[in-house]
Amino acid sequence: MKHIRFFLLLILFSSLFAPLVSAGQQKDPDLKDIIITTSKSHLILFATVKNGFTSDMLDGMRNGLPVTFTFHIELDKIRTAWFDSTLVETTVTHRLKYDSIKQEYGITFSEKNGQIVTTRSLKEAKQLMAELNGFPLIARNKLIADASYALKIKATLAETTLPLGIHYILPFTSLWDVETDWRTVEFRY
Repeated sequence: MKHIRFFLLLILFSSLFAPLVSAGQQKDPDLKDIIITTSKSHLILFATVKNGFTSDMLDGMRNGLPVTFTFHIELDKIRTAWFDSTLVETTVTHRLKYDSIKQEYGITFSEKNGQIVTTRSLKEAKQLMAELNGFPLIARNKLIADASYALKIKATLAETTLPLGIHYILPFTSLWDVETDWRTVEFRY
């Protein structure tokens, strides 16, 4: 009788903790490789979203739903005796659509005035979507030498904007909305 109770308790605990273990296998999206550098005229930003795509996103995209990555960016000048001042507050969007007739992916970049890049490779499309590559953040002449600054960046992934409440008909689209945590990089210029 003791063995049966032990066996039943073991089944109960494993059924309670199994969802937690399987949920841990899905990695949350995160911003990595954040680099701030300069060109001749601007402060330039590079960043990459890791683990940004889920199988649900890819399935929805192949069925005609666009995937959007929105990068929220803020640059503050750090002041010790007063509140920080915000120099830049902007968003950058990358939008991915799949054309099933041409069997190619089209990525639209808001930071490049709506330029569209097409590719037949899903791997390349995912890479282009996830990278903020050389975004001109602010003109260098607006920065003060040897001052402290803080860059804050976050990404909202697969923010779908479906017309007229279609998201009620397609309930899985609400599961797509995923955000990374805010990442802050402090630096001196």
